[in-house]
Amino acid sequence: MAKKKMLVCGATGFIGRNLVEYFSQQDKLDVFATYHHRPPFECPRLNWVQADLTQSKDVASCVAGMDIILQAAATSSGSKDIVNQPHIHVTENALMNSLIFRAAYEHKVSHMVFFSCSIMYNPNSTLVKEEDFNANTDIHANYFGAGWTKVYLEKMCAFFSGLGPTQYTVIRHSNIYGPHDKFDLERSHVFGASLTKILHCNDGRITVWGDGTEQRDLLYISDLINFVNLAVKKQNILFCLLNVGYGSSISISDLIKKIISISGKKIDIHYDISQPTIPSRVALDCGKSKRLFGWEPKVSLDEGILKTMDWHRSNIPIP
Repeated sequence: MAKKKMLVCGATGFIGRNLVEYFSQQDKLDVFATYHHRPPFECPRLNWVQADLTQSKDVASCVAGMDIILQAAATSSGSKDIVNQPHIHVTENALMNSLIFRAAYEHKVSHMVFFSCSIMYNPNSTLVKEEDFNANTDIHANYFGAGWTKVYLEKMCAFFSGLGPTQYTVIRHSNIYGPHDKFDLERSHVFGASLTKILHCNDGRITVWGDGTEQRDLLYISDLINFVNLAVKKQNILFCLLNVGYGSSISISDLIKKIISISGKKIDIHYDISQPTIPSRVALDCGKSKRLFGWEPKVSLDEGILKTMDWHRSNIPIP
């Protein structure tokens, strides 16, 4: 039986790299991966393709002949850019995804997996289900551009799935963390930034943006990859939109205290409320993912912190 061809878009990014490291080891798949500015890395059984995914010719060349596409390419960063440069998460993301979805339809790709996110959900004290998103209510001001762009792209997936024959899986994932995440303070999300500050701390004191009360639903990267694997194998309808998260949230203050404890360091915390932060409290109800695919997270937050910390210490020099 011929191998299925899988294309991973954005393979030099955090989620993309973890995807190719996992799927390139599967004997029934021939995996291709795109890169643009960042150089490709060594990975056995992986076929690299250089492409600018905002250019229709590059997209068509990559997509032609593929059976499965995992669309993880995106312009992404942390709270600093979301607050100060919100436009960078809109234009290129809207353009590249529009081109990729159209090419998938034109080339009759069997299955498209699109990584959305959960920023369209407003803060809630209870678990949030997929249908709890109301398009008639405002998205948090800091997420307005990126959030509505994601909603638009989700609807585009639904549109193309109605034309057939491509299946679409839209993943509204929570905050993902783990190996290969961004750990520089300029572009990282809250987990990567917090881990970096703690591991690099030499004077017994770190500064945290905000007051520490905002909360995040944190999912370890291998649990996200496991969901993708199940979706590719088990989805039997043209369109699925699913929450994929840990199912509970933790305050930034408690997260930092937990990382400090696991690190074995003694560090005092200073909260700087003048710096960019995004107050939110969202935890995802992932019951639909469990019912359809039998998926649920396996890695506890403590275990995920330790795994990420071990990887960071082995791969990123600490001054």
